[in-house]
Order: sequence, then structure tokens, then C-alpha cells
Amino acid sequence: MSLADKIFEAGVVGAGGAGFPTHIKAKSEVEYVLANGAECEPLLHKDYEIMCEHPEEILEGMEMMLYSTKAKRGYFGIKTKNAAAIEAIENSIGDKNIEMSFLGDFYPSGDEYELVYHATKRLIPPHGIPLDVGCVVNNVETFYNVKNANEGIPVTEKFICVAGAVKNPSTMWVPIGTSYREIIDFVGGTTIQDYGIFVSGLLMGKLTFDLSEVVTKTCAGLIVLPKNHYLIDRMNRNMQSMNRIGKSACDQCSYCTEFCPRYLLGYDVQPHKVMRSLVFTTTGNSVWNQYADLCCSCGLCSLYACPEDLYPREACDQGKAEMREQGMKYEQPKPVKVHPIHEGRRVPLKMLMKKLNVAHLDSKTPFTKEQPKPESVKIMLKQHVGVPAKALVNLGDVVSKNDLIGDIEEGKLGAKIHSSIDGKVTHVSEEFIRISAN
Repeated sequence: MSLADKIFEAGVVGAGGAGFPTHIKAKSEVEYVLANGAECEPLLHKDYEIMCEHPEEILEGMEMMLYSTKAKRGYFGIKTKNAAAIEAIENSIGDKNIEMSFLGDFYPSGDEYELVYHATKRLIPPHGIPLDVGCVVNNVETFYNVKNANEGIPVTEKFICVAGAVKNPSTMWVPIGTSYREIIDFVGGTTIQDYGIFVSGLLMGKLTFDLSEVVTKTCAGLIVLPKNHYLIDRMNRNMQSMNRIGKSACDQCSYCTEFCPRYLLGYDVQPHKVMRSLVFTTTGNSVWNQYADLCCSCGLCSLYACPEDLYPREACDQGKAEMREQGMKYEQPKPVKVHPIHEGRRVPLKMLMKKLNVAHLDSKTPFTKEQPKPESVKIMLKQHVGVPAKALVNLGDVVSKNDLIGDIEEGKLGAKIHSSIDGKVTHVSEEFIRISAN
């Protein structure tokens, strides 16, 4: 069986957040394979911890992908500040054809467009993917899962970080399908009474107050913030309010564009022009939304650059959605060329955390070998890019950890789903399977 087939059977997807099925990447032929260990979301340290704890497994998985894709070299993207992780990786590289690619502590250093350019000096074409310039990029945890897949071990656990206003900030493995409530209880609970949870990041993650939601294959971690925190107040506003505020207050200063990481790499993303779509109702969609089409939704424009505290990222998200609905695609007229002040406008992570008023919550999240033992797991059938898996089990079935419980129709893009615990199936639907522990 090929590595790509083993990866498919194990249900491996991008663990950094995108969830793209990894077996597709393993089938490609490229020049370079890149490991993304940049981890730039404030307060999250799970990639740092997994690099310290499992460097050999990560590099083994990376070497397998190098062989599978016939790549001539690997690049390992990591921040220079993460000395312990660097030492662990460098001590494990040995004679592998892998080169370190050191990054500064800025946001968003983990963006694959940034990482590919930094390591190879190649610019991904507009609307493109790393494959277009001969590269495959995977999160470090994904490579760990590739190594396991080669040994027949499916993805049933997720490496996550729990940070913010909790009693014992930690990093750990948790069974997929474990509820946020059980995870927060596991770290000793919160230090505050009323709170919200940012899932997978303050900037590119989502806000929830629902403790019954569960961990999936793409969850990077949970960040607990007080309910009266500035970020929660912002995220709680509805889109109509965001648009009304933007329409009345945007003075077209263009700071959102000047700090945009994609704009500085040479892509025609101009959030300040997209904000005009809120004012010019008749022509907004057709004239201004095109400048949102190459936006990566990193959130830097809204949460750092805008002096008026407006919502240019959200306007870009709306613009992209409207263009998709209309079947439109912006074709950048000029070739991609890095802005001469690209290096000078990087946003240091420490400055970003101060701006977001979370610097006081930044702390180590040490790895613990212990992990939550949930009474039941709710395993979603869509935890990946593509179509949902179809349930293979019925009510009352007894399953063991690693058993295949959801499969993908032949010829469809997706990922297989496996049981994360031993137990009995108590619910089956098109959306999820619930398993009660024995």
C-alpha cells in the first residue's frame, strides 16, 4: 500500500486548521516539502509543545512525504524564539535532507504564502496553492499523523492547547469528540465566572459560549476570555451593526491595506477599498469587492491596523462571499511583486497581544501526558475539506478505539472517521455519531 493510501485509510487531514485531506498532497510531485511550525496565533503554543515532545516522529513523517512526493528538499519553518523546539528538531534531523527556515516572531508568519516565500523565495500565484510553485506545506502535527498512518494508526486524538483565563494552562492529547466542558474541567476550570471561548485562535478562530461543542481534527486549542473582554464584545456584534459602523466612520486612511500581509507580498488586496462597498450600495458589489478576493482573513486589518476599530476583515469576508455567489473571480492585472517595505511593516506578536489586551494572559502551556477521559464523544462526520463522511455504524453497535465509523464515497474528496474511544453507539445522524464510553 502506498503512503497516500495509508494516509487516506488513517483519515489524516491538515491539523493546522484548514483540514485539507493529506492523501491528496502525498500523491503530488513537488520540489519542496515544508513543515509549518510557525504558530503565530496569540496565546497558543501547541505546535511548540509537539515539536519539543515529538521531534523524531514529526521529522519521520516529513521524510516520508519527501519520498512520496519525490521532493528534492524539505524546509522546516520555525520561529527563532522557540529555542527548545529548535534544539529538539535539529538534534533529530540527522542526515535527512531537511533545512531549517527561521522566522521572526510576527503575525501571520504561519500563513503558507509567507512561509513558502520565506523558505523558497517563490510567490504563489493569486488564487493559487503551494503546489503551483512546486511546494507542499503541512502543519507539524500533520506530519506526526503521517508517521502514525504509515504504521496503521488512524487519527483519533488531537493535540490542543488550553490557554487564557484557566487555572492550569496546558497542552495535551484529547480524544476527538471531547466536549469543551470536559476539557476545561480537566485543566482545573476557569479563573472567572462569565466567559467566552475562542476556538483555534483569537484572530482566525471562532467565538463560542457553547460548552457542549467538541474537538475536531482541526482544533488548535481553546482560549478562555472574560465575557466583558473587548474581543468578545467585538465578535458579538451582528453584521448589520458592523456594516453600519463602517459606513459611518471609515475615513479611508488605508492603514488596513498598508498593514495587510498579502498586500505587502504583492497581492492586490485592498481592504480600505472594500470598505467603500458599504457606502456605494449600487456599485459596491461590482466595483469594490474585487479587492477582497485574495484576502486570507488573517484579521490584522480589523484587530490591529484600523485606528477607528472598524471591521475591514469582515467586509472582505462579505465581499468574497458575494463574489462567489455571482460566480466572479478577480484576476490581478499586475504580476505579484513583493512590496519594498514588506519587512518593515511586519507586526510583532507582542505588539499585537498588547493591542488585543491579552498580553497579561500569555503564559507557558506545558505538555501533560494525562488526558481527559470523556463519558461520551460526539464525533462530527465533517471535520475536513470536502464532503461529509457517511456513517458505517448503527445505534447500539459496540466499537473500539480506532474502528472505522465513517467513510467517504469513492471518487469524493474527504476523510475517513474513526472512533476515538471504546464504547457503544448512542446516536447516528448525517452530522455526527455519539459514542458512550464503556
